[in-house]
Amino acid sequence: MNMTFLEMYEASVRKDQAYEGVFVMAVKSTKIFCRPTCRAKKPLQKNVEFYPSAQEALGYGYRPCKMCKPMQTDTTPVDIKGLISEIQQRPDIKIKDTDLRAKNIDPTRVRRWFQKNHGISFHAYQRLIRINNGYLQIQKGESVIDSAMDTGFDSLSGFNQRFKSVFGEVPSQAKQKNVIILDRFSTVLGPMFVASTSKGVCLLEFTNRRMLENEFKDLQKRCNAIFIPGQNEHIQQAQQELKEYFAGKRTVFSVSLDTPGTAFQQKVWQQLCTIPLGITRSYQEQANAIGNPKAVRAVARANGMNRVAVIIPCHRVIGSDGSLTGYEKKKKKKKWLLEHEQKVKQKQ
Repeated sequence: MNMTFLEMYEASVRKDQAYEGVFVMAVKSTKIFCRPTCRAKKPLQKNVEFYPSAQEALGYGYRPCKMCKPMQTDTTPVDIKGLISEIQQRPDIKIKDTDLRAKNIDPTRVRRWFQKNHGISFHAYQRLIRINNGYLQIQKGESVIDSAMDTGFDSLSGFNQRFKSVFGEVPSQAKQKNVIILDRFSTVLGPMFVASTSKGVCLLEFTNRRMLENEFKDLQKRCNAIFIPGQNEHIQQAQQELKEYFAGKRTVFSVSLDTPGTAFQQKVWQQLCTIPLGITRSYQEQANAIGNPKAVRAVARANGMNRVAVIIPCHRVIGSDGSLTGYEKKKKKKKWLLEHEQKVKQKQ
């Protein structure tokens, strides 16, 4: 975080809505963490510390506040939600710092939020949305020059140059590629990427997954596609269903999936989807279930290649001795998911 301790503390004292999603405040004496806007009485400075996310606070042994519920709702500030909506509806517009100030929005805070949540500046985000929209228009049959003008570019040469720097090809080649829509959103276990083809969700992963870059490249190759930021009906449905799942209100997913892979991988992933919520299986039991009891290692590899976390529940497969598998961060998420599902099952 590029904010001072005092700046964060003062924002918490005045319950500043503008800092929602930027940090959480952890109270050492009670071992709970809160939103900046929590209504509870603020502790002394010496008793608090700040973390960039709820996920990190959890990792240091803090638990969420029951009053402000920092893990249960989208923490994107209202004004930034408005900016994102405005840009998506009008990708040709260019919102400058002067425009932000006219809206009574601090450009520095907007820049910090986009760097933290998207890894790019607000202005770079706008440029990506414009060029991506141009790509989609070309795919739909619009001419290159019309696409350039419709997306706010002042010249065709500028559009062509930007297009090639982002996609590695000239605009005339766009019709030869498919499109995978990609979005990033918050969950109680940290931020996730969700991607979708026109058929359904093809990727759902936590942003800190080790194999994420390889998964992106594999999908691009298998689908002959490029990734474009945005949303479609499959992404919106997946995000809503996951919100209900994490809130303990959903036990079965119905969103459409599009998961390219080998015939063996498809068989393993389909079998994963038959494991009920609150139930675990060993890799041996999973191999038995697909009718190939000697394929335990191959089953484990196929599980590891699953690109759709949670919805295709590979977290429900554990070692024969009951141990969790995977590297440390993955084990923590797996443990949380299994414990969460046990709680939901007990309430049914």
